[in-house]
Amino acid sequence: MLMEAVKYMILGMGVVFVFLYVMVIVLDWQHKILLKYFPQTFEDESSTPQTKTSRREKLKKVAAITAAIHHMKKS
Repeated sequence: MLMEAVKYMILGMGVVFVFLYVMVIVLDWQHKILLKYFPQTFEDESSTPQTKTSRREKLKKVAAITAAIHHMKKS
């Protein structure tokens, strides 16, 4: 009984490993195909200055998330 459980455990882990390995290969192919047909254009962040509004919005979001976490910890 115990050996059968170990056998199924190893079989299950093997199936998961194979599935994840195939998924990584497929995603790598997908990445290469997308780069071939839709090459990325990297924009230099220094060329597009970050506006004060967007920074302010980010700070507001961080403050809201922090407040929510603090509130959840209290309750």
